[in-house]
This record gives sequence, C-alpha cells and structure tokens, in this order.
Amino acid sequence: MTSLAWKINRIKLMGVPEVLWRVQQVAQKKVTKLGIGLASEPPAPDTSRFGRSFLHDGAGVDVPALTAAADAILAGFWNVFALHAIPLGFPPRWNRDPKTGTDAPMVLGKAIDYRSEKVVGDIKYLWEPSRHLELVTLAAAWRSTNDPRYLEGARTLLASWFDQCPYPQGVHWTSSLELAVRLLNWACAWHLLGGADSPLFAGEGGQRFQRRWLDNVYQHCHFISGYFSRHSSANNHLFGEYMGLFVACQTWPCWQASRRWLDIARHGLEEQAIEQNHADGVNKEQAIYYQHEVMDMMLLCQLVAQANGSSFSQPYMARLEKLADFVAAIMDRNGHVPMTGDADDAQMVRLAYGAGWCPYRSLLASCAILFKRGDLKAKAGGFDDKNRWLFGAEGERAWATLQEQPEHPVTAFPQGGYYLLGKNFGQENEVRLVADCAPLGFLSIAAHGHADALSFTLSVKGQEILIDPGTYAYHTQKQWRDYFRSTPAHNTVTVDGVDQSEIAGAFMWMRKANARALLHRPLDAVQVFEGEHDGYTRLPDPVLHKRRIAFDAEANRIVVTDFLSCIAEHEVLLHWHMSETCSVATTKDGFTVSAQDVTLEFSCAAPGLELALLRAGEEAPFGGWISRSFDVKATTTTARWRGRIKGSASIVTTISIQGLAQGRAGIAPI
Repeated sequence: MTSLAWKINRIKLMGVPEVLWRVQQVAQKKVTKLGIGLASEPPAPDTSRFGRSFLHDGAGVDVPALTAAADAILAGFWNVFALHAIPLGFPPRWNRDPKTGTDAPMVLGKAIDYRSEKVVGDIKYLWEPSRHLELVTLAAAWRSTNDPRYLEGARTLLASWFDQCPYPQGVHWTSSLELAVRLLNWACAWHLLGGADSPLFAGEGGQRFQRRWLDNVYQHCHFISGYFSRHSSANNHLFGEYMGLFVACQTWPCWQASRRWLDIARHGLEEQAIEQNHADGVNKEQAIYYQHEVMDMMLLCQLVAQANGSSFSQPYMARLEKLADFVAAIMDRNGHVPMTGDADDAQMVRLAYGAGWCPYRSLLASCAILFKRGDLKAKAGGFDDKNRWLFGAEGERAWATLQEQPEHPVTAFPQGGYYLLGKNFGQENEVRLVADCAPLGFLSIAAHGHADALSFTLSVKGQEILIDPGTYAYHTQKQWRDYFRSTPAHNTVTVDGVDQSEIAGAFMWMRKANARALLHRPLDAVQVFEGEHDGYTRLPDPVLHKRRIAFDAEANRIVVTDFLSCIAEHEVLLHWHMSETCSVATTKDGFTVSAQDVTLEFSCAAPGLELALLRAGEEAPFGGWISRSFDVKATTTTARWRGRIKGSASIVTTISIQGLAQGRAGIAPI
C-alpha cells in the first residue's frame, strides 16, 4: 500500500474533531523546528523531596539468573526480540537498528517517518533497547550483589544514551509511549540504585550526573504532556503515556509542573481504565497480550500510588480484578492462553530472569495477593521473582497463607465477546474451548484486532490442540503481517478468498465484520454456543455466516456446524490450525490429531469439500505456520477443507476426543 493510499484510508476513519486535532499537531511540530514550545533548558529541580520506592529488596530472587543476564549486557550481548545474544557492544549505538544496521537520522524526532523501513529500519528493534529494561537488570544486579561493576555499568548506559539521544533529536523522541516506558524503567532503576542517596550521585561529578538525569526526566514529561495519543489512536498507547507520566511525577516531584502533570496522569488513568476495558473484564483491543500489558500498567501504577500514600479508585481496582478473571478463564491448566489478536512481547519492566517465566501467571499471582484470591493463586501456580521485587517478604508471606481455591471460571464475557465450553476446569481431564464472537478491535482503526470472528481455540488435558497462530510481524514484512491477522489464519470459514474485514494498513481496518452471539448454554447436558457475523454480507451476493458449537461432555464430542446463507455460488475454505506439539495424519473421513495421551478425530460432512494438510509451512497458499513470539515463526500443521457451494449450505465438523474419562463433570454454576 502506498503512503498516499494509507493516508487516504486513515483520513476516512477520522471524524472532523480528529482531523482538526491532527492539523493542530502538525502545526505544533512545525513551530518546534523554530525552537518554540521546547524544553531545551529545563528549570532547576527541587531535590529536597523524592517519591518513595515501590520496589522491595528482592530477597529470595534467582541471583545467578539475574547476574548472568547483567553480565551478558556488560559484555555487549543483547536480546532483542528474535535476536539473541547479538553483539551490540556496551554501550550500544542507540540510533542504529540492531536488525538491519540502519542508522536513523539525527533530526527533529517529530519530523522522522518512523514507519519507513528505508529511514529507520525495523522500528520495533530500534526502539526496544531504548526502553531501558536492561538498565533495570543492571540496577537489580547491583542491589542484589553490591558489585560495583553493575553500578558503573548503569551509569555508563545512561550517560551514553544522554550523549547519543539529545532532546529532541532522533527517533527516540518521536513516540510518547516509548518515552513513557523509558520513564517507568528509569524510575525502577532509580529506586534500585538507591534513589537520591545512590553512590552514583556522590561528589561533584555525581551531582552533575544526577542533574543531567533529572533534566532528561523533565524533558520526557514535557514531551509526553504535549503529545498524548488521542481520538482513534487513544488505545493502549494513551494508557501507557499516562502511566509513564504518573510514575515519573510520583518518583521525581521536582518541578512546579509536576503536580499538574500528576493530576492529568491520575485522571487519565482512572478514565481510561474504564474506557479501554469492558465491565466484564475484556480489554477492548481484542488482543490478549495487550490485555496483559494494560493490566501490568494498572498494577504498577497502583503499587506506585500505594508506596506514596494513596490509591486508585474502587472502580479502577474492580476493573483490574475483572481483567484478571478473564485471563484466568481463558488460561488452561498448564498456563496456555490463546494468542488472540496482536502481540509484540513487550514487557513494561523486566524483573524475572529464570527460564519458563510466564507474564500471564505472574500477573495472576500479583492479583491473587492484591485481591486475596485463592482461585487466582491456583491459576498462577507460583510466586515469581517479579512479585518478590513488587511485594517483598510481606507479599510472599501473604501468598504462603492464602488458601488455594478450585477453579469455577466465568464462562460468558458478553461485552468482550468470548464464551467458554468445557468440563473439569483446572483438573487433569480438562476440556477448555474458547469461542470468539468479539468485535474486531478498539476505536475506528481497530489497530490490534485480527479477522477471527467465530474462530475458537481448544485445549484438552492442558495440551493445546486448536490454536490461534499468533502475530509474527508488525511494521515490516507486509505479506506476513497480513497473513497472520487474516481470516484463513484462524479456525473459521473464509468465503471467496477474502477476509471477514478489510485490511487498510498495518494497524488499520476499513469495513469491519460485526459479530453477534445468539445463544450460550454452558450448563446443559450438551453445551452450546451460537453466533454469527456479517463480514461477508459486503460481497456482491451477500453471505451470512452463522456457527453453532455443541459440546457433549458425556460423549466427549464437539460438533461444529457452519451455516452459510446465500443465493449464488461461492468458494469456501474451512481451516483448522493445530499446535506444533501435535502430530496430524489423514484418515478415510478426515484427520486425527495426537498430543501425548490425547487423540482427536476430525471428520467433515459437506458435499464437495476436499481436505488438504498444509505441513511444515507453506506460502502458496499460506498455511502451517505459528508464531509464539514476535518476529519468530515456526512450522506446524493446518488442515484445510476447500470446495464450492451454490446457495445456502451447512458444513458439519465432528471432533471426537479420545483419551478422556467418560462422564459429564461439567461447568459448575457461577
């Protein structure tokens, strides 16, 4: 898509107020080129008072894992998304993309087209190190060992960033969210290094270094306050911007503007906690990983507030608890969570370094402590190092005394659009089916949504069987970006080779499918979900897709019926995406899927549809791919039924589960 086409589509999705606001933003950028409105000379900070630390001493953390991570950074080896132990040096070249080697221009940051791969390389890779999660690693290592190498490393890292990224020049002064996450990590590092009494600030040189750091903090806050994400861009970015400003003003209340910024940030967080999250606990981005990010922001802001003698409101805290309920409901007994919608692997702050750390379980552990919830403790499974830093010894004692409770999940999230069928939740013979009947995404651009209406995921005995393949790409590799969010990349029906919703850009959708739940009976002997979407009614001959999923908990059988209402002839594709841990083989009537001690038999009753297994990754057509982490893809198996229908038709897929004990043991009433 050309830049002009993208701009035209973008304008189509704006209302008049947004157009006027964006014109004002352009004018603001132009005057900054003249030096107007900048904070080039920050006022002197009042250093008589600083905020209290929201982090604890980290007693009990895995120090060998922590110091190994810190030593690798000092040796110049960095992990940036798909790049592991890449030799970027210490300190690195902050304005060079570690993936492509592209050097971003050193001009006014707001004048840089950061979406252009020719200009900046892969912007995700360029921005990530400058979020300064590695600075926190060095600070935590010093706090845990008192080794001066880590203290000096933290100073070197910061000083080099100040030198190479002067305000407001370069790509690290373009996105307010990036500045906000950097402020959070600076606040964590500040406290871990000892705050205002840190050895970093000893002597005349140390005082100059402190002033330089505080000047940068002021400039970050000033920048964010002038460039909040608004209107159709007011998604998790806006929440993150308020988070960074809030944490900074609590940590460094050093300027006259700090109180005003703090009030803006607190009010914004309270407002957006309700605006961006449904009352039933589903984040409106319809992207599970972004739900995790927003939860983490809400949690961290609450802990910062508590440390400084205040708290967020009851509605804010109630919404956070509801968000935890949703994550717990869709998580299977082994901690797997559907990869619905976009995911970019972002962490707000990195405070756990051992293998196997799970961000979702970590958040559930935090919420178990915060809300005294034994059922969330059972889902979390353990008390991790991040929570040791966040809650300290008192939190770990509270965790130890909290009685685990059996799982009785919420099964319907009607506002968010997700519905559960299954049995034996949390037990060995668990079956957990999560049906997606959700909106495409949030606001007019639905930036992080995927065309996945009426898809579902399936886990049996804690083993993923039917999966959402994930995300893989963002700003680059357009064909892969488009595939992973397409309808054929999900367990649903594609009609005439087009997506349910119309892609208009890397983070933008035009005509959007509207999904509607028709029926959900999770307590019957045969549990049922029904829903429909209108995405294909835009075709010359409109097609309405309705899906019925019936789970017989006694017989361990799932019957999926896809009703396609139309008049003319259409090509239909029905995809089933299996976990890469499964083995798949064709049978006379369909195919089998095996995972450890579980086997599922798939058969399809629809005249004229033919089965093909797309194995080991194919690109013509795309199929057989999964992305567990950003910019990393692997091969798996996708089953595809393909054929043509003329007039209204039904496709019936039967999934028989072998290896489960017979008996209902269904969902308990909520």
